[in-house]
Amino acid sequence: MVQAPPPLDGVLVVAMEQAVAAPFATRQLADLGARVIKVERPDGGDFARQFDTLASGLGAHFTWLNRSKESLTLDVKTPGGHAVLLDLLARADVFVHNLAPGAAAALQVDGATLTERHPRLIACEISGYGAGGPYADRRAYDLLVQSEAAVVTVTGSVDEPIKPGIAVADIAAGCYAYSSMLAALLSRHRTDRGCVLDVAMLDAVAEWMGYPLTVTAHGGTPSLGRGLSHPAIAPYDAYRTVDGQRVVLSVQNDREWGRLAALVLRRPDLVTDEKYATNTARVRNRPAVDDLLADVLGRLSLDAAVAVLMAKNIHVAAGERMAREQPALAQLYQQISDMAPAAFREDVRKRILELRSRPPSLLAELPMPVLFITGDEDWVFPSAAGPALAKLAPKGRAVRVPAAGHSVYFERAAQFNQLVEFGVRTIID
Repeated sequence: MVQAPPPLDGVLVVAMEQAVAAPFATRQLADLGARVIKVERPDGGDFARQFDTLASGLGAHFTWLNRSKESLTLDVKTPGGHAVLLDLLARADVFVHNLAPGAAAALQVDGATLTERHPRLIACEISGYGAGGPYADRRAYDLLVQSEAAVVTVTGSVDEPIKPGIAVADIAAGCYAYSSMLAALLSRHRTDRGCVLDVAMLDAVAEWMGYPLTVTAHGGTPSLGRGLSHPAIAPYDAYRTVDGQRVVLSVQNDREWGRLAALVLRRPDLVTDEKYATNTARVRNRPAVDDLLADVLGRLSLDAAVAVLMAKNIHVAAGERMAREQPALAQLYQQISDMAPAAFREDVRKRILELRSRPPSLLAELPMPVLFITGDEDWVFPSAAGPALAKLAPKGRAVRVPAAGHSVYFERAAQFNQLVEFGVRTIID
């Protein structure tokens, strides 16, 4: 059986991106088969590379967000580099950026300018606070937007706002950018026209805040953090077990409460007791409900509590286990850890170093097209470029190399291992 190509096969995405929001959006496009070319600065590229070295020497954020992409280091502030960028954008289906306010316009790559020049282009601009409004010129980071949108207020406890453990605002913006680009591609299929997409982190996370905002608007009382509990559902919390762990319960309806009361608490009378019979009543009497559960679950180990609850069809989670300990996630973690194995990167590194002194015709031996730079220590070789190697310009200048009927572009690539660390192609062929 012939395998169908991925849904976005043939779609070219150019991204001037960093940190989380835009890379998260474009990585999902890459996962669906789009060719994503990540344009990076010559002074180290995406700063998420240097957040840490936890993923086999790479930044954990960077590794998570940039699989399946190609990296091109380009100094867009030089005339040659800017010309390369514009020529690349002329071939793109989608352009994504999360540059600082005003930066895209200064480079003449803002959405309005580009779509006027290229009517079929989809230009997605991700910012903190959107193109209009009093905060339009502000830089934005995840924590700042979470604070502005009151996410930290509804997280943690009543006494202390707490930031969630993941980049909620960044991820929300990335999700909406991704879905918006898919919709725009579908629309272009019908209309043959692209568009400008303005995705703001604040707008995205405000939508995710819809429930607490609605509660506040209609109830008159601000919705404050409650730890793991829920303001409108009970029981809904983590309960300590005898071995010092926590078992997490989320009873969503009265039928499930009936099973919990009769089969686990062994109190069938609670099913009809007016203090506990309905969710509204249980929320009103939350401390008493929590005490009932704490008394029973506090006598069991975590594993025993999970087994008892699952046997009675009560949905439960083990609150203290790290994600890697969950069987359902074990395979996913292995896949992520194998995305850019160090052994493969080292093999590519050695093979390129061996080719420095060998004839250009042998470049085709590489397992993928690879580039590195001309100069005292680094060289630029586009694989399969053949005689065009003789046309390479001096280091620091944009180079156009005809190859197999199309062009390959280079401009001041950065560090050698920055170019090969993905384990994927790194040139525009």
